[in-house]
Amino acid sequence: MTNSVDLRTLRAFIAAAREGNVTRAAEQLHVTQPAVTLQLKRLAADTGLTLFRRTAKGLELTQEGALLAAKAEQVLAALTDFGQTAGRLSTRARGKLRIGTIIDPEFTRLGAFLKALIESGPGLETTLRHGMSGDVPERLKRNELDAGFYLGDPQDYDPATEIAGENAAPLFHARELAQLTYRVVAPPSLAAFVRGADWAKLASLPWIGTPSASVHNRLLSRLFSDLGVWQNIVAQVDQESSMVAMVRTGVGLSLCRETIALHEQQANGLTIADNVKISTSLSFLCLDARTGDPSIRSAFDAIRRVWG
Repeated sequence: MTNSVDLRTLRAFIAAAREGNVTRAAEQLHVTQPAVTLQLKRLAADTGLTLFRRTAKGLELTQEGALLAAKAEQVLAALTDFGQTAGRLSTRARGKLRIGTIIDPEFTRLGAFLKALIESGPGLETTLRHGMSGDVPERLKRNELDAGFYLGDPQDYDPATEIAGENAAPLFHARELAQLTYRVVAPPSLAAFVRGADWAKLASLPWIGTPSASVHNRLLSRLFSDLGVWQNIVAQVDQESSMVAMVRTGVGLSLCRETIALHEQQANGLTIADNVKISTSLSFLCLDARTGDPSIRSAFDAIRRVWG
């Protein structure tokens, strides 16, 4: 027997074994029937084995032929895996990936995301830049970030939608990860004023405000503007933990995630406004024009693996 088997001969043998018919095997391989017949004869001669027996229905593998066909399937599968691995290595993402992070890392599943990113793109060097939600789309536009987490509607930072409306080509590509509910928390001293109150009534009470890049600011500014009321801001902070701390000391009301609000109610006696709530979404986004970048594809693949 020769030391090697031609790959075309191997494929012809596997196709004939699967189909049990030379004509169908030839059609599957897009070659002529005589070509398949010749390859089968050559393999039988090289191995010294009777691989098939003819029946009324076509070709039937002999015992030796079946054993050899099983080994041929393994060889072909290994070759396919080899090609796929080579393809992945040739297109593997390399370089640096700058990711914008927001709120607490446990909520965004940041640790699991970075682990998945390292596994899918081992050639990437990742840099994390923490900030407020609104910083992410602005820094994407200035090419200071490659991708990042975001709270709210990315169209808030897309100038094209203001000019051409919702039918404009999007500036950002976003994958929604989760819906978040926000509640209003108040110090015990204001409990009587927030129970049963609507947004218009709550606006006149003292509030802890946030910068314009904060999702709290965007949510409440739009809401109060639509109602035609003014929000009574008495202090301003840029971190959710600081906001809640100021509520505990009695400074005023604050918006915070429902899970945090419920914890503060149980642990520190804060009051939750029972008649209002507001929702938004957590997303992972990049510039739409960069969705084809290998590093960004790796980031979104890692997000899919972590968030489902």
